[in-house]
Amino acid sequence: MPIPQRLLAWLARRPLRLLHALGGVLGWAGYLLSASYRQRLKANAALAGVSAGERRAAVADAGRLVMELPRLWLRPRHEPIADPVRWDGADFVESLLSQGRGLVLLTPHLGSFEVAAQAYAERFGARQPVTVLYRPARQPWLRKLEETARARPALATAPASLAGVRQMMRALRRSETVGLLPDQVPPAGMGVWAPFFGRPAYTMTLAARLVQQTGAAVGVLWCERLPRGGGYVVHALPLPDPLPGQGGDEAAAAAINRSMEAVIRLKPTQYLWGYHRYKSPRSAAAA
Repeated sequence: MPIPQRLLAWLARRPLRLLHALGGVLGWAGYLLSASYRQRLKANAALAGVSAGERRAAVADAGRLVMELPRLWLRPRHEPIADPVRWDGADFVESLLSQGRGLVLLTPHLGSFEVAAQAYAERFGARQPVTVLYRPARQPWLRKLEETARARPALATAPASLAGVRQMMRALRRSETVGLLPDQVPPAGMGVWAPFFGRPAYTMTLAARLVQQTGAAVGVLWCERLPRGGGYVVHALPLPDPLPGQGGDEAAAAAINRSMEAVIRLKPTQYLWGYHRYKSPRSAAAA
């Protein structure tokens, strides 16, 4: 077994509290060692009016996100999430599922988005499975690990490609659920420029089109990381800014960005401010 995989396997067996403590150190190491990451995190947080104290907390929490992944990815497929997970808004999800149609769940780069998908699959997947959009890693060993670790009972994965889009469309037409991160920069031609915390950001059109073309319901799902390894709280809520009935892709993308801003402001210390949100899109061929 290669060294990175042996290390991940060892980390997967450590308690969450230890992983989060190590993650705080890792977050600050990345912040101090990378000038470009540090500048981007500061600039993005400043756009949103995040205080210096909140920004410092977000630095550590970005490392906790990384360190909790082995524990989430490498547990046996049919075992539940090892740490306590409670729900805030489960009744809202129940009300959407009772409509008997597809469901689109939007999750920003906030908190533990890996837990959000797995927690949905554990609680609601037997009733309505979920397919989650993801961007494959560049390293072959990590890409293989992602594909096997994320595929769990009632939880399928779809790559960020045309084939993945078709997979999600089929899932919605079977009255299933799909999940995606709408603040992820899409490839060129698959988005529009829309304001995000006051600055134009290339924003996917896919989220709104899935809803519009399939008649699916839509909601927000995000997972709060509790302090000192205390587990997680999964929050489900309606879109703060509903999708407009007209105005095309630009109006829909702007509404989704406003909704993500509102959700991020609920817990700005757990948003990935260092994510390269305002970059130019990759070419569709590269994607």
